[in-house]
Amino acid sequence: MSAQNLSTPAVLDAAPVLAHAIRGGFVESAHRASVAVTAADGSVVLALGDADDPVFPRSSNKPIQALAMVRNGLDVAPRHLALVSASHSGEPFHLDAVREILDGAGLTVRDLQNTPDFPIDDEAKLDWIRAGNAKESLAQNCSGKHAGMLATCVAAGWDHTAYLEADHPLQRACEATLAELAGEPVAATAVDGCGAPVMAISLGGLARAFGRIASAAPGTDEARVADAIRSNPEYLGGSRRDVTTLVQGTPGAIAKDGAEAVYAVGLADGRGIALKVADGGQRARTVILAAVMRRLGIESGAIEALEDAPILGHGKPVGSVVAVGI
Repeated sequence: MSAQNLSTPAVLDAAPVLAHAIRGGFVESAHRASVAVTAADGSVVLALGDADDPVFPRSSNKPIQALAMVRNGLDVAPRHLALVSASHSGEPFHLDAVREILDGAGLTVRDLQNTPDFPIDDEAKLDWIRAGNAKESLAQNCSGKHAGMLATCVAAGWDHTAYLEADHPLQRACEATLAELAGEPVAATAVDGCGAPVMAISLGGLARAFGRIASAAPGTDEARVADAIRSNPEYLGGSRRDVTTLVQGTPGAIAKDGAEAVYAVGLADGRGIALKVADGGQRARTVILAAVMRRLGIESGAIEALEDAPILGHGKPVGSVVAVGI
């Protein structure tokens, strides 16, 4: 489809400036973003920009996809379930856990169909390359999700060789679960970077879904996903990841970062937060999220770390990315 046939959606086109990049006291760049905050009843109580236009949450959909897997027979240890919800850093303990999920289903890394890549963590990537390894599906950050998808197919008796097809029972289950928790139908489906389907919902729907998972009653499948993330945040991201720091520092919270500068947070009281930086650039997303959390009065030891976004000149701090208008 030609770009001339596509209009810019309001969630991007009408997004307000919510962050400045300041160098030497001069505003060098401005970042536009949209934010939605939902109450425990699912209603949107704060919208900066458009909360109703659909976006692709990208990997922020993963905890919801993990819930769909649990509902359809996935039965793994909590740390493995956190990894199924993850975009992991590719550290050795992540890769070991992917192998364990597959082994438990009678499968191997050869069954993974996600896009081969290097680990996304810089140190893990260097170690991987020094060991003589090339890009592999195992090392790619979505391999935990794909291992979970494969294990779910085995548990449900579905064809595990076609699990990436949009009309596969697994993907239909993911779509139904996403629509249920978001309280709205999926607006579009495309192919994510890892090869799996990615499904669009609004920022309001994404925030609503995360609030519902985070506040789920004990013993429910939703609570099982939330508890796995809370108790194993290092499997959700990695040793040097802001999403891990956020969950560790915010009591009762779950969270998930996504490509194209999407972030979603669910709080134990049922509130949800979702944001997207309009141009997909990552550097302002944590700063904006931290400012929203401060506005909402959320107690978190992670906020200062999320706000820490220095701009360097000749290797030294000469400015920073800061939130505005929140």
